[in-house]
Amino acid sequence: MSWEVYDDRPCTLGEGPIWHRAHGQLLWFDIVAGRLLSGGDGAREWTFEEPASAAAELADGRVLVATATGLTILDLASDAREPFALLEADDLTTRSNDGRPDPWGGLWIGTMGFDAEPEAGAIYRVTGREVRTLFPRISVPNGICFAPDRSVAYLADSAIGVIWRQPLDEDGWPDGAREIFVDDGPAGLPDGAVCDADGYVWSARWGGSCVLRFAPDGRLDHRVDLPTAQVTCPAFGGEGFDTLYVTTARQGLDAESLAEQPHAGQTFRVLGTVPGRPEPLFIPD
Repeated sequence: MSWEVYDDRPCTLGEGPIWHRAHGQLLWFDIVAGRLLSGGDGAREWTFEEPASAAAELADGRVLVATATGLTILDLASDAREPFALLEADDLTTRSNDGRPDPWGGLWIGTMGFDAEPEAGAIYRVTGREVRTLFPRISVPNGICFAPDRSVAYLADSAIGVIWRQPLDEDGWPDGAREIFVDDGPAGLPDGAVCDADGYVWSARWGGSCVLRFAPDGRLDHRVDLPTAQVTCPAFGGEGFDTLYVTTARQGLDAESLAEQPHAGQTFRVLGTVPGRPEPLFIPD
């Protein structure tokens, strides 16, 4: 598998890529800058007054955007915005982080301390306008993704290097205790993740310069190396959803490291991967 630069605009903390089906282009965030970017033909940017980190597409093409204090529905064409729900709005020490729409029309979204304070964050599930806590006391929530058969969700806490496997019931709620899926992987820390069509988990590795593919039994199956250390999140897109897009970050790299890694913070695409899947749509009501 070979990589190429998809978009050379550097992000301090690139994150949350998702393929927008209606527009046929990738969306992703520069979290700390409060920017939502789109790539390819007609590349654009939208700005928010606070950090923004994750999105889910609605059936009408609008997107639900998670920011530091809430959820907003954004019309990409007009830039019109509609407040949707609050997210830890009474705690100015936290912000949203990794998130992904679930197969039942909801959204799982994590929060964390601005300085990654231990256990300051949580993972929530948004169904309609209800925001319900699933997992409290998470330090750096990441790696949220769902098996194709809807049987399990995957989630990670980057601060302790663990990816969990969480069984789900028929309505998409946690069913029983979560289990360790990968503990202390072979490179870097687990960041964002996505499941492919075969149910394998592609895990971006913060500090590891790669994306790792894990089999459903937790076995390491494949490694894709990238030219920068802080690899943050993968997403499938393109025609047939057979291209892997990967965001990265410049955050935490000193001047010497940035000189050695000129692609840091740029967004990549990896050709020749296995097929992925379109993300589910978020159902607001």
